[in-house]
Amino acid sequence: MPQTEPQVLLTIIVVILLSLSIHEYAHAKLGDLAGDPTPRIYGRVTLNPIAHLDPAGTVMILLTVFSGFGIGWGKPVPLNPTRMKNPRWDHFVAVLGGPMSNLFLAALSALILRFLTLSSDGAAAVPEVLGVFLKAMVLINLTLCFFNLIPLGPLDGHWIVGTFLPEQARVKWLTWNRQVGGFVLLLVVFGGQLIPEINLIGKILRPAVSALYQFFTGLTI
Repeated sequence: MPQTEPQVLLTIIVVILLSLSIHEYAHAKLGDLAGDPTPRIYGRVTLNPIAHLDPAGTVMILLTVFSGFGIGWGKPVPLNPTRMKNPRWDHFVAVLGGPMSNLFLAALSALILRFLTLSSDGAAAVPEVLGVFLKAMVLINLTLCFFNLIPLGPLDGHWIVGTFLPEQARVKWLTWNRQVGGFVLLLVVFGGQLIPEINLIGKILRPAVSALYQFFTGLTI
């Protein structure tokens, strides 16, 4: 039986919650493994989605998912690099772990999808509900991966860029993002939703996500 639009929307929401939870868990677990107790103290070394939901990021996801290109973020995991064994690079790995977890989930879901769709006559052999779930896992995780690499706070990209800056420039960069970056991000995202012609994130992310989605699944969006 073909899935109805509410069923598809419910599947997308489930995929988003799962993907965000694993993204934030990856940050927390890698920070914990590096010796930083902060994520565990704040109860973030968990796959419970409630622990990772950020109000603004969740609202953003719900608003943008209706455009067919849902973007958003989870509650940032508190990390203290000074408590890590190798502060700069352990922190870099913990931050990068979030987007990389999404890339891994996308690749794994695509691999399962390709395996299930193999048949002697080339016809799809996967139940529709599972096919929708796996395709959503690929698309949404690729979107989360690339979106979080944007170098604006509170996204992971601004921490990644900061890793490679000289100390004085890094402090200024992180301070600017803490004070202004989030507002700039909201302006860019909401502006793009209201005026498609200036949708910079869509113009940058869509080609990358579409190309990798096709590479992973052999399908077009």
